[in-house]
Amino acid sequence: RALSPRPAVAVQCQEGQLAVTVRRDLFGTGRPVRAAELSLGTASCPPLSPNPAQAFVTFVAALHECGSTLQVTLDSLIYRTTLFYKPTRSGNPLIVRATPAEVPIECHYPRRSNVSSGAVRPTWVPFRSTVAVEERLRFSLRLMDDEWNRQRLSNGFRLGDSLRFQADVTSEGHVPLRLFVDQCVATTTPDRSSSPRYAFIDRRGCLVDSRAEDTGSTFVSPRPRPESLRFLLDAFKFAGDNGNLLYISCHLRVSPAAQAPNPWNKACSFSKASGLWAPLEGTAAICSCCDTGSCPS
Repeated sequence: RALSPRPAVAVQCQEGQLAVTVRRDLFGTGRPVRAAELSLGTASCPPLSPNPAQAFVTFVAALHECGSTLQVTLDSLIYRTTLFYKPTRSGNPLIVRATPAEVPIECHYPRRSNVSSGAVRPTWVPFRSTVAVEERLRFSLRLMDDEWNRQRLSNGFRLGDSLRFQADVTSEGHVPLRLFVDQCVATTTPDRSSSPRYAFIDRRGCLVDSRAEDTGSTFVSPRPRPESLRFLLDAFKFAGDNGNLLYISCHLRVSPAAQAPNPWNKACSFSKASGLWAPLEGTAAICSCCDTGSCPS
């Protein structure tokens, strides 16, 4: 089945093999990569005989080939391999025009079979198995454009700008959910426990930066849907830090959408007009711990 638009790398996990289709314009720059620069797995398996006129390169390999690895979990068999892009040098050995890339690939197979240690009788009746839907939650946190229509292309900001964050969760076969942000931490390194460190959302959903003077940081009401949450954060930098890079780490969590917000599940901003904490949903009482610091752990 054709995908429209087709992704740069598409994977089909079949019964005994996997098929990987790679767009020649791998990076979307209009500069196609060479088929010889692509390989699959640590065994460097080549693609099928490529047709230079085609816009795609295809790999087909058995699940255990090309140096793939197998992980067995309680519920799944997980085969892992990697697509490698290793560009050849240009005519001038002093310059580099392309960067190597690695694309991790996984195929997940549910373990559905029944196993018995008893002897099989000649007139045995086949086992009846129940297939359970595996519940997967996929969390995301994105910087959005000024209209909240799409992800922001640039992550550069000036002091005085507002950062627009949107957190989302998607699920498969799950009950309706409501998303919350328990904590968000800004650091100058990828280590969220490093110093300096500023928790601008803390205490299970209190946007503490909204309490500071001259800030417009706030949770955005109303939600676009229960499984999404938006918030504004005024741009800042650490005093004495000469760098221009901040790392944001957030802890996202869900509760059943039918469950009313409470001190454990809340999104609270400080209203400078009223001088009080205000919840995105629920009663003001659920935000009373944002100032006292006595929120449930």
